[in-house]
Amino acid sequence: MSKKKSILVFLKAQVSAFAGGVTDYGLMILFTEMLGIHFTISILLSGTLGGIVNFCINRFWAFNDGNEYVASPKNQLIKFAAVVLGSISLKSAGTYLLQKCFNLDYRIGRLLIDSVVSYGFNYPMMKLWVFKTQVMETVPSEYADTDRLINQR
Repeated sequence: MSKKKSILVFLKAQVSAFAGGVTDYGLMILFTEMLGIHFTISILLSGTLGGIVNFCINRFWAFNDGNEYVASPKNQLIKFAAVVLGSISLKSAGTYLLQKCFNLDYRIGRLLIDSVVSYGFNYPMMKLWVFKTQVMETVPSEYADTDRLINQR
C-alpha cells in the first residue's frame, strides 16, 4: 500500500472513531438528561451503540479497499469486540498508573493514554486483524486474455 493510501486509510479510521465517539457521548447525554436513565446504564447503552456505528463505518468505508475481507462479518464483530475490550483495559490501567505513580490528574492522564492506545493499539489491530483484506495479485498482461488462474502459473 502506498504511503498516500496508508495516510488516507488512517484518516478515514480516525473519522470513524470520532463518529462513534460523538454518537456514544451524545446518546449518553440524551439517555441520562432527557430520558432519566442512570448514567452508568446510559454509558453502557451509548457505548454499545457508538461501537456499532464505529464498526459499520470501519467495515463499509474506512478499511474497505475493494478487496474481500479475510474474516466474515460475524468474525469481524467478535474481533472488534475483543479489540474494544483490550482498548478499555489498556486505557483504564494506563490512566490509573499515571494517576497513582505521577499524581497526574485522571482527566489529563486519560487524554494522554487515549492517544497512545488509539494510535498504538486500536488502529493497528483494526487494520491488520479485524478488517484485514485479502491481497489481490495483479495478473501480468500476457495472461490478461486467457482463462488461466494466477495459481496455475
